[in-house]
Amino acid sequence: MLPPRANASGPSRARIPPDKTVAARSPRPGRKQRALWTACGLAAVALGTLGIILPLLPTTPFLLLAAACFLRGSDRLHDWLIHHRRFGPLIRQYREHHAIPLRTKRTTLLLLWATLIFSGLFVLEVLWGRLLLLAVGIGVTLHLLSMRTMK
Repeated sequence: MLPPRANASGPSRARIPPDKTVAARSPRPGRKQRALWTACGLAAVALGTLGIILPLLPTTPFLLLAAACFLRGSDRLHDWLIHHRRFGPLIRQYREHHAIPLRTKRTTLLLLWATLIFSGLFVLEVLWGRLLLLAVGIGVTLHLLSMRTMK
């Protein structure tokens, strides 16, 4: 609720801008900020969904980002994401255990290296592009292997 307004003709109204009094008491971000958080969350969900198909895009970090954005922007979308039958378990497992299931690690590494090898052999012709793919592959592999594994 908004604070009671002073009489428009009174001197206190002229000294304190109404925006600052309302913003200081507002526990949630404003409508524009919530819309921005929601838009960022939707973009993160889109990138996370692409990450299922494209191994160079990580799925879980984008879904965690989306959950954080929705927490600030849309309760409805946050609940949808947390309870989603595909995405929800990834987010909940990571939040509770800070770990990735062994099956997910294996599948991710298999798809990652299959895609990188295919791209390096049949798509890229320049050496620096192949070396870049190799560096990305090694980096992602090391990152995945450094994370705890759930059984």
